[in-house]
Amino acid sequence: MAATVSLPFSLDPQPHHHRLHHHRATTQIKPHQSPFPTPNPPQPLLSFPKPGRYYLPLSSSSSSSSSSSAPSQTLEDPFRTGRFLTSEELQKLQFLSEFSYHQELKSGSLSVRVMMAEEMDTVVALLAESFGESMLLPSGYVALLGFLVKQYLIERRALLPHAATLVGFYKEGEGEELELAGTLEVFFDRRGASDSVPSPTPPKDSPYVCNMTVTKPLRRRGIGWHLLKAGEELISLMSSSREVYLHCRIIDEAPFNMYLKAGYSIVKTDSILILLTLQRRKHLMRKELQVSDSPSDFCDFKEELPSLAD
Repeated sequence: MAATVSLPFSLDPQPHHHRLHHHRATTQIKPHQSPFPTPNPPQPLLSFPKPGRYYLPLSSSSSSSSSSSAPSQTLEDPFRTGRFLTSEELQKLQFLSEFSYHQELKSGSLSVRVMMAEEMDTVVALLAESFGESMLLPSGYVALLGFLVKQYLIERRALLPHAATLVGFYKEGEGEELELAGTLEVFFDRRGASDSVPSPTPPKDSPYVCNMTVTKPLRRRGIGWHLLKAGEELISLMSSSREVYLHCRIIDEAPFNMYLKAGYSIVKTDSILILLTLQRRKHLMRKELQVSDSPSDFCDFKEELPSLAD
């Protein structure tokens, strides 16, 4: 499942979408600490691993799905940006390092948090595979696409805490392994906005959700819906703006219906002339987040979304 592609190269700007169901959220996990890769040195063309199982211990905490604490100038930052941060940015960075969203599904459990540096190659593999699938690219092109995706993710991580990439980990049952389930990207403000966002262009001052995808073996389990809900929850806690934007291709009926059920509405649609640039026509959609006393209120949507074909 995907909201849109906003990579800095000219490709069809919409990965394959998948419609998923929803259940109820409760507990909290916390991320590992890891060094942040410097964005300056050129990266070699790598053979990225296929998205698969990724080990991560779950916390037994039953507290709120998000938390924060005051930063200090000596904070050991798990998301090092390589640049000077203001006190406000340090506080937001600390908050991002502690954010988590946990969801019990019918088939297992899902935990969502901000991507760590050591997880980047696995996320790159998932995104490259998804983009290649949606654009019907030859398999040999996926490695090159992965190289470009990795450059993009490195550049985006340098914008923390003004933007963040979320990752979801799925666990089938007690004693089973955790595996990477999906990812999405969130822009919180103008400083986190990308110049490569496709048309119709959303306001740069408003939060924006994009590059959402779910790994093939785990589609149709509710993961896409909860990636979106986790992104909305994080936006509500990180941004003063209540408006959230995303893109949806006109041809993607199932995700379009899901976005409607989630409260999004069409703001603008691409002109038919966009087809001359070899791009798909897209809707720009917007949702106004409701003020919530508790982050868990975002998970109280009781309606079961119908299962549709991928």
